[in-house]
Amino acid sequence: MAQVTIRYWAGAARAAERDEEQFEAETVGELRAALGARPALHKISIVASFLVDGQAAGEATKLTAGAVVDVLPPFAGGC
Repeated sequence: MAQVTIRYWAGAARAAERDEEQFEAETVGELRAALGARPALHKISIVASFLVDGQAAGEATKLTAGAVVDVLPPFAGGC
């Protein structure tokens, strides 16, 4: 398991009630599942995009110790 820093943005930060936290996981998919098990983050975890060290990450993306994972909920735009 790798200890990573999770940074929550916008609605994800409101749902998590924090801007960031430390977490241990092997992959983005494992992290998404663990966050989804938290009632407050369940809906966010389903639709959020994840960045690892600033790069778009998929479910199979491996996490390394010290990585920064950004949890980005969908953002709405308007005219």
